Amino acid sequence: MIVIGLGGLIRIYDAGESCPDWPLCFGTIGFDISEEEQEAWYIENPDEVDSRGSGHRYTTFQIFTEWFHRILAGLVLGPLVILNWYMLRGGEGKVKFASTLTVVLIVWQGAIGWLTVEMDNLHWSVALHLSSALAFTMSMFWLWLTLTRTEDGLPEWLRFDYSISKKWKVRVGLLSLGAFVSIFSGTFVSTTPGANFGCGVDGFPGSWPLCNEKIVDSIEDVVAQSQIIHRWFVGLMLIALIFASYSISNEQSGNNVLRNWIWGSTFLFFVNTSIGAVYVLSWDLEEGFFEFLSLVHLMMASLTFVTMAISWIGCSIAEDG
Repeated sequence: MIVIGLGGLIRIYDAGESCPDWPLCFGTIGFDISEEEQEAWYIENPDEVDSRGSGHRYTTFQIFTEWFHRILAGLVLGPLVILNWYMLRGGEGKVKFASTLTVVLIVWQGAIGWLTVEMDNLHWSVALHLSSALAFTMSMFWLWLTLTRTEDGLPEWLRFDYSISKKWKVRVGLLSLGAFVSIFSGTFVSTTPGANFGCGVDGFPGSWPLCNEKIVDSIEDVVAQSQIIHRWFVGLMLIALIFASYSISNEQSGNNVLRNWIWGSTFLFFVNTSIGAVYVLSWDLEEGFFEFLSLVHLMMASLTFVTMAISWIGCSIAEDG
């Protein structure tokens, strides 16, 4: 989750191309690279011109955010995952499989990181990078869960009622998928130039909850108008979560663990929807958008997805006995 947060920090500081090569950074292993040194590197590598123009240069802080993101992901997290697999390789079937899956996904994530750099942080590559990070996060949780179940037994907060889990497993899975689609579509908004302005910046209610002072706006360019598409997904997802929260409240059971997880997910999603609205309304002619809210929005969205995905995993485990 820290690595995902650093990725969001890189985006809000426009530092996504601050290390234009991979795995090095301007051909070095450091981050303190002057504008003169950056220019010299670009001259030697004319095919790597920044997407913002040949004259664009980065501050030391911007380069540091991308550099540290790579260090944490590639030199800390990656080796730890491999070491974890080595220690568990002789474990029982599910533990061995889960640990192997984490290695496969961390290697895949590294490859997607390289692709993102090569594509100059093109929207779909960033969305794929974030999606892979979330998949890896869930694989780590699943590994922890298999170990816990084998050694100590499940904690109380993951012991779902079997009958309710069997009934709700598919619905919880669809809600998890909806949370993921909401994040995926939001990534296009944050990484596509001009997409944040897709519904205007006229404030309340013209730019939110309306879009260009309309309840429904026509879609002519899916990518450029990704903000309104993202809003539709979010709106449908919020309605689905509220309905799920209401429905599960009527289930008769002495075990309310699943109900609490769904209620928690609905609360997180509602709060994050509000954060997204405040971000849109934060536009200022001199300062632009309040970008820190964008980072909070990303982390809350990731947390909501993880919460829903854990609920689905909990239902699956209950069904397995």
